[in-house]
Amino acid sequence: MASEIARKSLLLNRMPQTRFDQRGDRRSFLRTGFVGLLFASGLARRALSAEMEKPLKIIAFGDSLTAGFGLPTDEAPPAVLEKLLRAEGYQATIVNAGVSGETATAGLARLDWTIGDGADGVILELGANDMLRGINPEVTRSALDAILSDLKARKIMTLVAGMRATPSLGREYKTRFDAIYPALAKKYDALLYPFFLDGVAGVPDLNQNDGLHPNSAGVARIVRGIMPTVRVFLERLGAKAAKPQ
Repeated sequence: MASEIARKSLLLNRMPQTRFDQRGDRRSFLRTGFVGLLFASGLARRALSAEMEKPLKIIAFGDSLTAGFGLPTDEAPPAVLEKLLRAEGYQATIVNAGVSGETATAGLARLDWTIGDGADGVILELGANDMLRGINPEVTRSALDAILSDLKARKIMTLVAGMRATPSLGREYKTRFDAIYPALAKKYDALLYPFFLDGVAGVPDLNQNDGLHPNSAGVARIVRGIMPTVRVFLERLGAKAAKPQ
């Protein structure tokens, strides 16, 4: 029996021993914790980076001028605007929610299901058809007011793309109609681009044969004109231009 115990003792003494002490355990714990912290920090940075790189979703909500009536989809204002923004390094998707022939009242009726969830901002362009049909400016104002009120309640920032009446409708009508957009933009603290068709309306070379809808060159002019206001709009939403590598 004694010899058996001695033999086992000899074998144990020859096996490699792992030493544990209080300082070693503490160092091991600190190393493990530090590595875990670095890993968690890396995950957090990647998650934050992915969130920051997620494109802003901007809804271009309007009528045929937004829809790009008579033009290929990629030549409509939202598509051209998105392409230019991307070229400047802005991460933004511009959704074309234009419907030809739509009035401000019709736009209000489809607002809920068109905007849906996940919109970061809206470019509101409505009223041209109201003006062309001679609709009472108070009706147009009321509908646009309701749209802006709804968007503000949802905490969706809006850029108002204004419209102006043609002089042929008379001075009184023009004065009442033109005043709608700056007044509502001020009321809702929205950015205002005063006239969506600035530099295009009434210029034959920039319009299609109907004289009402911009051609490709006209769209390019519209986008160049509104671009500085859109940059401010995106920066208000937290976007920063970063030239692609």
